[in-house]
Amino acid sequence: MKNEVRIGVDTGGTFTDFTISINGKIEIKKIPSTPKNPSLAILEGIDEFLRKELSPVVIHGTTVATNSLLERKGVRIALITTRGFEDILFIGRQTRRELYSLRGERRTPLLPRRLCFGLEERISASGKIETKISLSELQEILEKIIKLKTEAVAVSLINSYANNSHEKTISRELKKKKILASVSSEILPEHREYERTAITAVNAYLMPVVSQYLADLEKKMQHVELRIMQSNEGYITPARAKSEPIRTALSGPAGGVVGAFHLARAAGFQNIISFDMGGTSSDVSLIDGKIRRTNESKIGDFPIRIPIIDIHSVGAGGGSIAYVDRGGSLRVGPKSAGAEPGPACYGHGNFPTVTDANLVLGRLVPEFFLGGKMKILPKRSHEVLERLAKKINKSFLETAAGIIKIANANMEKAIRVISIERGFDPRNFALFSFGGAGGMHAVDIASHLKIPRVIVPKNAGVLSSLGLLMADSIKDYSKSILKTAEKLKKEELEKFFVELGERGVRNMKEEGFSKEETFIYPFLDLRYLGQSYEITIPYRYTKSPGLSFVSDFHKAHKKLYSYQHDQRPVEIVNIRIKAVGKSKKIRLKKLPLKGAKPEKAFLKKQSIYYNGKSYQASVFNRSLLSPGNKMNGPALIADIESTIFLPPSCTSKVDGLLNLLIQKVE
Repeated sequence: MKNEVRIGVDTGGTFTDFTISINGKIEIKKIPSTPKNPSLAILEGIDEFLRKELSPVVIHGTTVATNSLLERKGVRIALITTRGFEDILFIGRQTRRELYSLRGERRTPLLPRRLCFGLEERISASGKIETKISLSELQEILEKIIKLKTEAVAVSLINSYANNSHEKTISRELKKKKILASVSSEILPEHREYERTAITAVNAYLMPVVSQYLADLEKKMQHVELRIMQSNEGYITPARAKSEPIRTALSGPAGGVVGAFHLARAAGFQNIISFDMGGTSSDVSLIDGKIRRTNESKIGDFPIRIPIIDIHSVGAGGGSIAYVDRGGSLRVGPKSAGAEPGPACYGHGNFPTVTDANLVLGRLVPEFFLGGKMKILPKRSHEVLERLAKKINKSFLETAAGIIKIANANMEKAIRVISIERGFDPRNFALFSFGGAGGMHAVDIASHLKIPRVIVPKNAGVLSSLGLLMADSIKDYSKSILKTAEKLKKEELEKFFVELGERGVRNMKEEGFSKEETFIYPFLDLRYLGQSYEITIPYRYTKSPGLSFVSDFHKAHKKLYSYQHDQRPVEIVNIRIKAVGKSKKIRLKKLPLKGAKPEKAFLKKQSIYYNGKSYQASVFNRSLLSPGNKMNGPALIADIESTIFLPPSCTSKVDGLLNLLIQKVE
């Protein structure tokens, strides 16, 4: 029998995680990341499969695009736009992060004004060509661009969403000269010139970086079928990722949300808040029976107006550095010690981190860190925390407890953003905790937010890589309409959907999915006429001649904003298609429940410090727990790649999928 090998690889700031499925049997790995060259850790993790030439399928969640953008390590780019609109990236929008600040915000565009070129051409909002493009003028601009040694060009013409013929012409000429081109009508064929131009420029900025990274990876991973995770909960081919790298911006966290969705549903939970705490950041997302997506997002100062999972990230992870600010207050993050040098207890760093605080409080088992494969040094954590404690006149235990409280507050705030601020009551959800550091903080965070239950899945520390193996191939398509519902016939609207849907089926066929394996989901972006922003709702095909989506929009608007205008015209801004190629999934098997006593898994007793008191906590080896086992806090449940802290007055039960279900005892 031929071995079928599928590998999910999630590259994080501190660790690179692997979930390996061999004929359905799961193995996991977790090794330190190599930030300077992420591929080194990947190759180390899958080396045995490369040597055996098993031709595995590898689905990769990468941070290369995000890090390159945030750290401004992209390439020199130019912009070609319609004459008169060369300043569009510098003008931006009137929106400000600090509305009442008297100081102007400093924003540094990705390119200087001298690399923005205006072309004498014009297309109307209806798609009519008013001024034809001049090839001679275009050639002059291209010669200037070549002399200026730019590595990629962003092309964003006014109203190209209505007619992309001029952008196609420019793209052809750029390809002739072997210049990388990022074209707005291919990335985002929608209105709003600033957002469309901004995302096209960001995509151009990342193209050479991501292309080089993936080309090197493919070269080193011969006999591998490589796929790259997107931010929209699906994966794409390396070729698509090279031409549209912006779609991979949040691919690692997206894998975690996909994994949380499938595992929670298998365990019988429809409504969850996913909480992914790694070494560098924490990512949260709300799932109310489905994975929620948004078209309005930002990375740094840059608007990312493409469909992505609605994830909110904060700079709070195990490696977040604690320090005293100029006012004498204790702060935590967002700067992280990362993989190099890492927390002080790893042996190289000299800064106190959240991981060091957890260690001195007794929430980590030193001899069982990464299943005993990685040695950590509690003495170094004590030393760096003692130095910090002197600065704020506290004991090192009080300082460590303060670090945990501050980190928890930062993460609680993130959960409020995606729940309460979206109109959802967190008390109606379970907190689904994963990531290498999530289990040490989840119960306290849930308690403060009155979330009734915490779920910690098996292999929680590598769940994002497992989620990559649960993902489908997904492509998104959109088209701007900008007409009120009463002026657009139902037949005309559905014709637009059919055209986009056929395009999705064709592209999925190129990916190897048959028509029967491809599913098309239609959506509408709607708003009241005169509003600036829209709400995305699913479109329902019905036999009735009426427009049922109008009433659906009223309901959605009321839920989100607490009011609706039944008599006000509803404008169709964009139509959207989500094309899904269904892939093979890992089968989740439920095991029968056994006895409640976990004696086999008991390791030892360990001192912990919690809420100003010392306790003796039971330590359990999670790999030896059986379905039905129950544990009462205070306790530590140590896994190969993560540790779960069970505070006093809490109880945990192992379900048939080996999830830990944690509740507070009233």
